[in-house]
Amino acid sequence: MAGSAAPEFSLPATGGKTIALSDFAGRKLVIYFYPKDNTPGCTQEGLQFKELHAEFVRLGADILGVSRDSVKSHENFKAKMEFPFELISDPEELMCAAYGVMKLKNMYGKQVRGIERSTFVINEKGEISREWRGVKVPGHAREVLEFVATL
Repeated sequence: MAGSAAPEFSLPATGGKTIALSDFAGRKLVIYFYPKDNTPGCTQEGLQFKELHAEFVRLGADILGVSRDSVKSHENFKAKMEFPFELISDPEELMCAAYGVMKLKNMYGKQVRGIERSTFVINEKGEISREWRGVKVPGHAREVLEFVATL
């Protein structure tokens, strides 16, 4: 997908907003897909992006988190963790499908469909500059920041 146009989206998000890719025209955008609000790995990942948020902003990049949780769940998660960025609700997996992040995973010996933790950096022209799939949380936000600094 790197080098191709980022898939368009327009979905409900925290703060009573509907967020679309076109809202970020001319800016860099980091979109991270995570499995579920208020789970240990997803909380850690969000907190790492929160910790580096000012540095992303300084580099002209916005951050969006995306999962299948409801806007209400996102509002609670965002407030509890004091995330300075919006979370997009994608219960129908429209954006997840467009970015190809839905995978079959093994959980307690059962096959379940879920979001593969993935991050995409979109450049000012609306193209995917880089993608990470099957993300391991420790150090990931810093690695994304270092990549954004090269754009």
